[in-house]
Amino acid sequence: MSTSRSLKIGIVGFGSFGQFLAKTMIKQGHTLTATSRTDYSHSCLQLDIQFFRDVRTFIEANNDVILICTSILSFSEVLSSLPLSCLKRPTTLFVDVLSVKEHPRDLLLRVLPEESDILCTHPMFGPESGKDGWKDLTFMYDKVRIRDEDTCFNFLHVFASEGCRMLQMSCEEHDKIAAKSQFITHSVGRTLAEMNIESTPIDTKGFQTLVQLKDTTMRDSFDLYSGLFICNRFAHQELENLQHALHKVKEMLVQRMSEELSPKHD
Repeated sequence: MSTSRSLKIGIVGFGSFGQFLAKTMIKQGHTLTATSRTDYSHSCLQLDIQFFRDVRTFIEANNDVILICTSILSFSEVLSSLPLSCLKRPTTLFVDVLSVKEHPRDLLLRVLPEESDILCTHPMFGPESGKDGWKDLTFMYDKVRIRDEDTCFNFLHVFASEGCRMLQMSCEEHDKIAAKSQFITHSVGRTLAEMNIESTPIDTKGFQTLVQLKDTTMRDSFDLYSGLFICNRFAHQELENLQHALHKVKEMLVQRMSEELSPKHD
């Protein structure tokens, strides 16, 4: 049975989500390094994390885990820019945290050295929903290619030890479900935003929920939303389904109106 040990974790992309994860990892006693296109050296200094402007030096830092925290649309470009030939540990564990899963899995399998391990994950929470702790929040993962079970166990323990609900699932199954749940949620929220819905003096509870959905959705970037569409092959059909369903509901209303307004015969 594995026992947890501290890891050397290198984070690629140190924006808000990378920093959010890093704070808990540091608290747990792991050693962190980071690199990013933006200079986050000041933020890293406050967290006691070594920041590398030079990505080659970062790759040479002998990390157990390289955690890629970029956006969906920039993932391919960032991954291909890493000087992977400079890796000191052949069995380095590469982890992604994107909201789509087949896309990063396929890129990691294509680009990484054969010796590298691959863990695809999706923490189903973020800086807002996880600000008071991660207990009972869902952490999805797929062990795509794991030889070093010990390092993989220790990385997953970062989330398990915080009380996350650990859910092992294939990347394909994740994307099928996410297209029906996460993508549809964002699509409805953005549609409501296009309609400029706002609170009124006579809001029902249901309408308040819709306004809240719109506000929550619009806090995420359009880059994230478009990434959920472009990089999840199942999302295209779900958008068609949503459009078809709205058309169907309209047809039902028009049909009922026609029946009600037509002359009645005793």
